Parts: sequence; structure tokens; C-alpha cells
Amino acid sequence: MLYRPLGQTGLNVSVLSFGASSLGGVFHSVKLDDCIETVHAALDGGINFIDVSPAYGGTRAEKVLGRALEGVDRSRYILATKIGSYSEARGDYDYSRASTERSVEHSLVRLGVDYVDLIQCHDIEFADHDQLVDETLPALQRLKEQGLVRHIGITGLPLKVFPSILDRVEPGVVETILSFCHYELNDTSLAELLPYLQRKGIGIINASPTGMGLLTPQGAPAWHPADEALKEGCRKAVAHCQARGADIVKLAVQFSCAHPGIATTLVGTARPQNIRANIAYVNEPIDEQLLDEVLEILEPVHNFNFTRGLPEHRDPILTKETATVP
Repeated sequence: MLYRPLGQTGLNVSVLSFGASSLGGVFHSVKLDDCIETVHAALDGGINFIDVSPAYGGTRAEKVLGRALEGVDRSRYILATKIGSYSEARGDYDYSRASTERSVEHSLVRLGVDYVDLIQCHDIEFADHDQLVDETLPALQRLKEQGLVRHIGITGLPLKVFPSILDRVEPGVVETILSFCHYELNDTSLAELLPYLQRKGIGIINASPTGMGLLTPQGAPAWHPADEALKEGCRKAVAHCQARGADIVKLAVQFSCAHPGIATTLVGTARPQNIRANIAYVNEPIDEQLLDEVLEILEPVHNFNFTRGLPEHRDPILTKETATVP
């Protein structure tokens, strides 16, 4: 396993990391024994960065992860969790000081640890950014001074939310960003932001290398926000890999982990065989010819995107229709 520095945090993280949302039964029903075996397989395979949130499965993911980490030496893993988003389905967002402090306290109990290495403001496209700057981040700074959290980050889907915060805080206040669905085979728009983030000394965490299912044989789930043109473009890429006897998930994971400017890419699963397969992928060379073929197929929908959040935080949308407009 290859490791990279996470910005200026002093942490070295595995290029492939474990997203624990699946442990909360977010995508399908899960068994505790399978979840525990999955976490142990990740650690045994060289993964050292684990990301979770109280929002995943209504705190279930944190509880299950805490069970899985029982008896594991604390030096073996770098643990990240979040505050602010507690139920996307219910629109339960609270970035107040009181909620932030309470959330961290409860997460530590569920996870069975004395501190978390990284605490992140979750889904900040749903937050009042004045409140984040004036109330939430100062609260996290105080928790950092108390030793309950070691580093602070922000997460979101729209790319514009990151400069919105980073340009308003002192250097070192926010140390990482977590972006998803913006560095994968069909969308590399995060790469355009990398020089800015690197100048700021920000550690970059990437997630959803398959675009939340777009780049899988199963295809995008019914709830997926992508438009039909993007879904169809991805289906063509999947079909091409199948015709070549290749696994597009393998290619997607390898591609996302290959960028030297991105510290780590999160993958989520509650199945031990899946995490072992993903670890094997990043330890194998990428098929450059297949990669060129797939990128060519995806070119007509490259960087087609979707967004969400408060209106002022949403990214401009690039689709088949808007791409043809001068």
C-alpha cells in the first residue's frame, strides 16, 4: 500500500481508505460479523484511514465501527468523523456550537476512543457559512485545544463551497477537504481546484470513485441525481469493460488513487471480500490501453455533474444541454 501526506496535518494516509457509511446499513442490510471482518480486512491490507459520520445509519455506522475497533491498537488507524449533518433524509443539519460539542462527545463514546484524528463539518452546502466561520469552526478549535480532536476539515458535494470557507479563515484552521464524485473516470473537475488547495496547504480526500454507482455493472440507483445523458454515457463505459472481460470498478479505483495530488480515496463496503478486492486493485498496475478507451467513451459526458444544497452554494451544472450553449 502506498501512503501520502494529508496536507500539512503530519498524517500519512493510505491512498485507499475505508468509508464506513456502509456499516450503517445505508445501502443494504448488513451483518455485524461481516462489518467487523471488513474493518479488520481493511486494516490488515494496509488501509490506515477510516472515515465515518453520525449521519450514517442514524449513528449505527459509528457504533458498529466502534465494535470493530475494540482491541485494535490505536496507532494502527487514523480516524475521522463529522459534525453538522445527522440525517440527510430528514434534513437534519445543525452546526451550532452546542450541537457540535455534543456531537463530538457522543461520537467519542460510540467509537470507543479518547480522540479523533480528524473532525469534519459535514455537507457544508447545507450550512450557513457565516455560522461555520463564526461559531462552528471556533467550537472545533476549542475541542482541538482540549485534545478531543486533532485536525479539522470540511466536506461537501459542490466544489464552490471549499473556497467559500477557506478564503475566510486563517491558515491552519481548516486542514482538509473531503470531496466526492469529482475525481473519477467521468468527472475530474476536482483537479482544477488542486493548485488552489495545495497553495493553502490543504489535505485532499476524494470519495465515490464509482460516482455513487454510475461506474458499476449494477448502474446508478434509482435515487441517483445524475441526468440520463450522464447515466447512459457511464453505461456505455461499463458495457465496454464487460466486453473486454474487464472490471470497471477496478479501473475506477485505480484511476482515482493514481493522482499524486490527492492524498486518499475512500471506498465503502460492508463485505470483506469487496475491501480485499479493492486493496488488490491499488496494488496492481493500471491497464493504460483500457483506460484510454474508457476515457474516450466518457469524453462526451466528461465533467457532467449534479449539485445540491442551499441555492447560494450550488455549483453551475454542466449537462448535454448546457454544454452546447455558448
